[in-house]
Amino acid sequence: MKVDILAFGAHPDDVELGAGGTIAKEVAKGKTVVIVDLTKGELGTRGTALTRKTEAEDAKNILGVAYRENLGFKDGFFVNDKQHQLEIIKMIRKYQPEIVLCNAIDDRHIDHGKGSKLVSDACFLSGLIKIETKVDNTIQKQWRPKQVYHYIQWKTIEPDFVVDISGYLDIKMKSVLAYKTQFFDPTSKEPETPISSKNFTDSVKYRARDLGRLVNMDYAEGYTVERYAAVDSLFDLK
Repeated sequence: MKVDILAFGAHPDDVELGAGGTIAKEVAKGKTVVIVDLTKGELGTRGTALTRKTEAEDAKNILGVAYRENLGFKDGFFVNDKQHQLEIIKMIRKYQPEIVLCNAIDDRHIDHGKGSKLVSDACFLSGLIKIETKVDNTIQKQWRPKQVYHYIQWKTIEPDFVVDISGYLDIKMKSVLAYKTQFFDPTSKEPETPISSKNFTDSVKYRARDLGRLVNMDYAEGYTVERYAAVDSLFDLK
């Protein structure tokens, strides 16, 4: 299955927090999107791997994503090596995306920066013909995405471009809050974490509002790039 966008996240909920509005908008425009979670988020203070699995499926349906897969890497302990790269290459070659979205290049959680570099390296290696991968005993064809974009997470990173998500913030927030065990819930008896506060949930909204303000839009999501973003005309820029 060839898709338009393949979105990777180190943990279930990363993609929703960083790129949920963009994905909802592209799906509404008829684009196909698949999410691949690297880990099950099993080291999370709140909830369990099982509850995260259910929440991830709910979030997938809210966003209208075609498929969601989980590679089962070890939360907190996966590394950027050949074994992990090959598993991601298999996903890239399986779905042949035009665009890959992945974690922030640097962030509070160590898995985010690791996941970012791991996916980026795999995107390059996936285009090399002499790297052989097989799925169900079938040799996969090499494939390199046209673009790799990194969404923004906990840290405030200066974006290289923003996507207008006006009209899609509500869907984004609904997909984020599908992770009921992870985020603000005044009735929860679980331990507090940096992302379980109301301040954090509000920050997702006000970051989108602030990025939108800076470019004369209601709401926006920001991304960093690995090479210059090119346009055909000056009039393509809003």
